[in-house]
Amino acid sequence: MPEPLLSSLVAPDAADRPDALTIAGRTMSREELLGAAGAVAARIAGAPSVAVRAVAEPGTVVAVVGGLLAGVPVVPLPPDAGPAERDHILRDSGAELILGEDVPVDIRERGTWSAPEPDPASTAFVLYTSGTTGAPKGALIPRGAVAAGLDGLAEAWKWTAEDTLVHGLPLFHVHGLVLGVLGALRTGCRLVHTGRPTPEAYAAAGGSLYFGVPTVWSRVVRDHTAARALSGARLLVSGSAALPAPVFRDLEALTGQRPVERYGMTETLITVSTRADGERRPGAVGLPLPGVRTRVVETGEEGGIGELEVSGPTLFAGYLGRPEATAAAYTADGWFRTGDIAAIEADGTHRIVGRASTDLIKSGGYRIGAGEVENALLDHPAVREAAVVGLPHDDLGQEIVAYVVADGIDEKALIDFVAGHLSGHKRPRRIRFMDALPRNAMGKPQKKLLPPL
Repeated sequence: MPEPLLSSLVAPDAADRPDALTIAGRTMSREELLGAAGAVAARIAGAPSVAVRAVAEPGTVVAVVGGLLAGVPVVPLPPDAGPAERDHILRDSGAELILGEDVPVDIRERGTWSAPEPDPASTAFVLYTSGTTGAPKGALIPRGAVAAGLDGLAEAWKWTAEDTLVHGLPLFHVHGLVLGVLGALRTGCRLVHTGRPTPEAYAAAGGSLYFGVPTVWSRVVRDHTAARALSGARLLVSGSAALPAPVFRDLEALTGQRPVERYGMTETLITVSTRADGERRPGAVGLPLPGVRTRVVETGEEGGIGELEVSGPTLFAGYLGRPEATAAAYTADGWFRTGDIAAIEADGTHRIVGRASTDLIKSGGYRIGAGEVENALLDHPAVREAAVVGLPHDDLGQEIVAYVVADGIDEKALIDFVAGHLSGHKRPRRIRFMDALPRNAMGKPQKKLLPPL
């Protein structure tokens, strides 16, 4: 059983320094953070839930910690959410108060809060996640799940109070908020949030531990000066989407170290990761964290791939107000259906090759992971972006179609290039060239928004 979620933050002997947290150029000590958060906690105690407009500034961290201190579920609001999305989240979550709007949040204020730590089973966050259909659902994230997940990552990455964590990720996602803020608070390390995750900001931060999504790392490796400035870091971590193999190799060439990849979802937090002292190879996300179990179903066909299912202490407690959706997310024997297609190698290493809904392509009797074909395309020096889908085909069932951002290469040359790298049946049958792929705020390609051929 992990220590309570906020024990390291509120412990009397917790390490502190004037610049324990730096967010978009503004600094706070842990003592200052706790004092300001205590004032917030006193104002909201007893509320059913509170929303936080999760902009990248110290007030957001104060608001989140205030909610956690008071035992009030926190509902992060994307700062760029349109009126319809914002109204849906507020209405669905029941959050009647928005910290920083309805309730003052002043980072200079000081208050004390001495109530006991809430039960680990109680909700820390209601995080909204979009599916393939319908409005976003609120995933109930227990305090104990957050604590277990962060402790597992601290062990896997040898993450300690001696580190300086640097990232510029949004504070309304698991990656930026739970890992990137609470992880720093729980381990006691210094946090530098760069505001925006630019190569220049990462290079200037002087961190030992860096978090980024593939879009961030792609930009870093295109700026050789910035990339080389990260050579003194201890660990470069990539997540939220698959890191293209060429970016992996460029990071190694420019920084002298291979990045660490990990896997998780809003509903599960992080469940699988490469270890700091383990083998790091492109496309591999490592081994399950302590207490997490995994299995792949529907294996045995070509490639040995299938849907990944997980169980363990980091899982969510269900979708708010949606018992049918919660039940559908689990198997009859209690395993969570991730919807991701994975392969588990002989040594236990996991590879994620796509989403079951869009990335498992069944063509000519073969089962093909779209991610494998995308990585092959990205290995060509002319290709900057690639998204692969399966489209209906009278003879094959589905044909492999690639949407590509590239310069100076034609369709046949790219198809032949993939056929020379992978089995012939995995080559794209058609390629559409685009100026850019549609992506979400975390840089993930949005295949549902790709135009028709």
